[in-house]
Amino acid sequence: MLIIGAAGGVGSFAVQIAKAFGAHVTGVCSTTKVELVRSIGADDVIDYTRDDFAETGQRYDLILDIAGNRSLSHLRRGLAPRGTLVIVGGEGGGRWFGGIDRQLRAQMLSPFVSQKLGTFIAKQKGDNLVVLKELIEAGKVVPVIDTTYPLSEVPEAIRHLEEGHARGKVIITM
Repeated sequence: MLIIGAAGGVGSFAVQIAKAFGAHVTGVCSTTKVELVRSIGADDVIDYTRDDFAETGQRYDLILDIAGNRSLSHLRRGLAPRGTLVIVGGEGGGRWFGGIDRQLRAQMLSPFVSQKLGTFIAKQKGDNLVVLKELIEAGKVVPVIDTTYPLSEVPEAIRHLEEGHARGKVIITM
């Protein structure tokens, strides 16, 4: 499994949950976050500033793209012939559909290729929350906290997130 955006708020959880369920995880992140991604359990880490996962020759059965800045064709080059691509979260920049442009294009293309291309929208289910609680209590999933801001500094917290350099979650306290 390849997780693009492995050091962020969602990615840091994805790495740990995938490992808890026995997946071999390769995380993609920037140079300054490589050690963090290793520390939360990734088997392999690709520094995207130095290497391109799609050019390594490795093909992944599952790619979870949380970073949101690679084209579908680029993502598909790293995907196994019958692999699955899951695009998580909205992003900006789509010419016609803004934040969901890539997700829509992936779902429209999927029926015509051997790879399964799609998106993920979270649904809160009690059973899943119980499993997550058990993983946290067992120490298999540990939230990664980047920075804590008081409520009065929410604009600074948002700027920090928009820069795209957060490691794990950014917390607002009241």
